[in-house]
Amino acid sequence: MTAVEIKIVNSKSDLMKFIKFPWAVYKNDPYWVPPLIMDRKKVMGKDKNPFFEHAQAEYFLAYRDNEIVGRIAAIKNDLHNQYNNDEVGFFGFFECFNDQEAANTLFDTAAKWLKDHGMKAMRGPANPSSNDEYGMLLEGFDDSPRLLMTYNPKYYLDLCEAYGLKKAKDLNAYSLSVDAVQSSDKLMRIAKLAQERYGLELRQLDIKDFKNEIEKVKYVYNKAWAPNWGFVPLTDKELDAMADDLKPLVEASLVLFGYIKGELVGFTLTMLDYNEVFKTMDGRLFPFGWIKLLTGKKKITWTRVITLGILPEHQRKGLDAVFYYHLTERAKKLGISRGEASWILEDNVMMNRGAVVMKGELYKKYRVYEIVL
Repeated sequence: MTAVEIKIVNSKSDLMKFIKFPWAVYKNDPYWVPPLIMDRKKVMGKDKNPFFEHAQAEYFLAYRDNEIVGRIAAIKNDLHNQYNNDEVGFFGFFECFNDQEAANTLFDTAAKWLKDHGMKAMRGPANPSSNDEYGMLLEGFDDSPRLLMTYNPKYYLDLCEAYGLKKAKDLNAYSLSVDAVQSSDKLMRIAKLAQERYGLELRQLDIKDFKNEIEKVKYVYNKAWAPNWGFVPLTDKELDAMADDLKPLVEASLVLFGYIKGELVGFTLTMLDYNEVFKTMDGRLFPFGWIKLLTGKKKITWTRVITLGILPEHQRKGLDAVFYYHLTERAKKLGISRGEASWILEDNVMMNRGAVVMKGELYKKYRVYEIVL
């Protein structure tokens, strides 16, 4: 067997090879959801993604006998290190055939690049950060991923662990049934008490005033999640770019802002699981992808609760129960029967407890790996 050769991605054609490689890995996998190629170009484009205003990355392809056998990105996120006061680099966009030598060579390449750039540890996968697709699927391989969640073959865990990567943190995903949530006496009781005590008023997203609505999201997001492990604040440009990407897919009735006496105290972003549609599009929006999106939307049965953030001074008041109750009411009107709450840090006691109160099933786990360089 010939040795593995690493090539740096340094042209548009190389980048397309990098983006398209997963089609070779997952060609017989019924659960994989092909990413939109135009989205991947935008995310990885160093001149397009505002993430790269505070980060650097290098993309690598692994070849054996002139055939691509794997890929990886090495990522140095200066904002992460400034905010968390550490020297951690990241690997991301990892895909590989079941070839330990190829995986080891890819990890070695990313680790060397990060070490050469002053990093003391390598963590991942981050695609490209914890504000994007994060972690490697650890449990729950018999199902397709929900929107913006990762998916990978089970053997990736073996490749990582044989290389020497260790667990840094696990992330939880809960499956929620609309009917089960609404049958939770405890949730209903907490929601009723919180509503009566604090007078929480919920308003849905005003799509006609989208720009100002996004300013509210920025305000809550960077305050509510600040204490969490590995948190990195979103810059204004990053959040604007994310909002522009999600706007065509947003269901306004599932994006709720909470107010107490006119003061914004929290919000939730819940998205229809468009992965149910993307799965049929083979990564291409044109020429007929838009038609599939429009017609497929009516058949979507899942949602994903991406974020539910409450300002620190208003946490532990039961306000989250009010949000969840109203979300299930609205989801039911849309014909949605199930939702995923993800991802939740394994040691976020409050959020995990809330999922259990809603009779949620811990049905998937994701692992973030780390190795000292």
